[in-house]
Order: sequence, then structure tokens, then C-alpha cells
Amino acid sequence: MAGVTPDGASWLASAALYPRSTLAVWREQPDAPVVLPCGAVFDVVSAPVVFGRRMLDRLWEDGPGSGPVAVYRGRVLLFAASGTAQRLPSLLHWEEWGARDDGDPDGGGRTGGIPPLLCHGTGDAVTVPAPLGGDGGDGPFDNRWLVAPDTRHPWLPGPEVLLWAAVRAARATVRISISPPQEQGAKVYDVSRRR
Repeated sequence: MAGVTPDGASWLASAALYPRSTLAVWREQPDAPVVLPCGAVFDVVSAPVVFGRRMLDRLWEDGPGSGPVAVYRGRVLLFAASGTAQRLPSLLHWEEWGARDDGDPDGGGRTGGIPPLLCHGTGDAVTVPAPLGGDGGDGPFDNRWLVAPDTRHPWLPGPEVLLWAAVRAARATVRISISPPQEQGAKVYDVSRRR
């Protein structure tokens, strides 16, 4: 797996208060993760590793692809367009993220049972893996780039694209039934096996 290119490192460092200092740290310690502020150059949507990988799969298999994506401490960090962190939570709420019509407090709705997405924008900061890919492991919780930045101006998905990916990932993991739940004690007859 390739690490961050020099142009990609320049793009990442441009988010820092002192970009040249960030690049100098990486030149001296290319395996060092760094904390970068969100909001000006990019926002980050953080998801638990399994669900984040499902979102990434949806983006690449059925959608427009993704911007840079990293795994750090058991979370998938999807780099997004600035402003996504502010808009995505309201879109998720509108999609009934975790809400259920029957009053069940465990969640449900169209996207129930899905872990919360953490949206990092203006005023937030995230730790990103080292440009060379972090600790070099290949486990699901290793700190590394899944899609490393490779240009000075990478395409970054907006809130609508990430909502689309989250809903599709949710549909892939949750069995959706068009039939109402069966009442306890009700007699059910299988009419699918007619002779």
C-alpha cells in the first residue's frame, strides 16, 4: 500500500497553522502521526471501522469514489468537503438516523442499528496517520491510510454523498422487511407452498 505523496502531504499540511513546520516534522519523522485542524481545508467524518469500511465500499463500488480515507485507533476517517460536519448531522436526522416510528428506544427507522458518525469540522482537530502509512500493520485497527492523499487538491465528498453512502451501507447490514412485525401468539399460515 502506497503512502501519502509529496503533493498529498502538502495538502494535509496546508490545514495546519504552520504548514512548513508540519512538513518539517514529517521529513524528520515520516512515521509520526500528527494532529490537524478541521474546517478550513477539510472536514472529517469518523465511523467505527467495520461500518466505515462498508461506507467506503459503497462509495467505490456504486458511487463516485472517495477522497482520502484513513484508519486511526479503530475508526475510519473519511475526509470530506469543508462544511460537511455542520450539514451531515441534520441530513442524518432527516433520514431518521436511529429514530423509530413504533417508539422502540433501541433505534430502528430506515437506518436503525447503525453506529453514530462523528463529524469533525471548524474548531475540531483529528490525528491522522503518518505519511508513510503509520505502524505498518494490516489489522483492522492499525493506523494507516486506506486512500492516501496524492494531489494538492483532492476531490472531497460533500454531506449528500456521505449520507448516500451511509444509507446504502445501512441497507446492506440491516434486513428490511415490508411486512409488519408478527403479533405474539398469532397463527401464521405459509401460503407459498401451494400445490
